[in-house]
Amino acid sequence: MLAVATALVVAAAAPASVTKSGLYGTVTRGPIAPVCSAEQSCTAPAAGVVLRFTRAGVTTTTRTTADGTYRLRLTPGTYAVDAVPGGRIAPNIVHLRSGRFWHVNLAIDTGIR
Repeated sequence: MLAVATALVVAAAAPASVTKSGLYGTVTRGPIAPVCSAEQSCTAPAAGVVLRFTRAGVTTTTRTTADGTYRLRLTPGTYAVDAVPGGRIAPNIVHLRSGRFWHVNLAIDTGIR
């Protein structure tokens, strides 16, 4: 009985499997006006956008912050990326290798011309 209790305590103390890879970056949207000038940027942070990363039929989502940044843990692999509300997003495919967080900035094309 003591051996079983000891085994349960050791199992509970063992670290859980933690994903040590993922993505972070900034999402911008643009153009934000039909005509851009040197005094005004043609892009803006994409605040509150839901990013969807899909791999092998499984989707993981995250929402951008007010300044357009995001960060999420993902297992290594190749992911299709889209955004809600959307537009065309670039890149729309990301390849994630294991072992660290990778910096990937994304851009949403608003379609304004």
